Amino acid sequence: MSTNHADGLANVGLGLRREMLDEFCRHVPTAIEFFEVAPENWMTLGGKFGRQFKQLTEQYAFFCHGLSLSIGSPEALDSQFVHNIKRFLDEHNIEVYSEHLSYCSGTGHMYDLMPIPFTDDAVIHTAKRIKQVEDILERPFILENVSFYAAPGAQMSEVDFVNAVLQEADCKLLLDVNNIYVNSINHQYDAHAFLAAMPTERIEYLHIAGHYQQDIDLMIDTHGADIIDPVWALLQQCYQLHGVHPTLLERDFNIPKTKVLLNEINQIHQYQQDALAQQSFVRKV
Repeated sequence: MSTNHADGLANVGLGLRREMLDEFCRHVPTAIEFFEVAPENWMTLGGKFGRQFKQLTEQYAFFCHGLSLSIGSPEALDSQFVHNIKRFLDEHNIEVYSEHLSYCSGTGHMYDLMPIPFTDDAVIHTAKRIKQVEDILERPFILENVSFYAAPGAQMSEVDFVNAVLQEADCKLLLDVNNIYVNSINHQYDAHAFLAAMPTERIEYLHIAGHYQQDIDLMIDTHGADIIDPVWALLQQCYQLHGVHPTLLERDFNIPKTKVLLNEINQIHQYQQDALAQQSFVRKV
């Protein structure tokens, strides 16, 4: 079965890594209902990897989550790069494309996700570039709230900036629950209040991941560890506040065997079912 989007809202996905291809071309556990990839890591693959990837995209729902579009960059948009993304999405029948609310290029490429200044000018600039990307891709643009470690030139809060860009660009949101938690520790704000301020109607899907605690007040967003209890709690609150949405487990390194990953994947399934049951009960009452 080929599909463009995970069917329904109570779905759980996994970030696909190249080292998973052999296993998943033989068998994908039923608990994994969609995959997400960074197109930059897969666009130029040929040979065995390319054939395996095509096999999976023909059978399962795929989302794309970009790394290097640099939507907030002061430099001109790399339109050729966006056209390359479109060809990749078209080839694999992928409709879902998201990117980070950040930038990674100026006069050169910095290979890191840098924070966009939280200013009115940056809101207008970023929204204009989002519309350019949508025109080329012929798909909705989905924007992710990012983790950041400094806020140079900020004239508004992160929550106001995220909402302003979403409103100005009229685009969807990839809500990263772990990034909310990481930023709430690093910048000392209320994670629940931030979560509650996100626009429900714009949420397309969710990310959840583990991180590294470097100090009591410094969290590093690594996607390389198990999810901790406060982040699980925030996910449950997210379902209660905004309803159940497709949720992706990110694990980029220190990757355990699939049977271990399934523990967290099944935990997400359980929280989704709990939230749906609670919502159904409330409607009946």
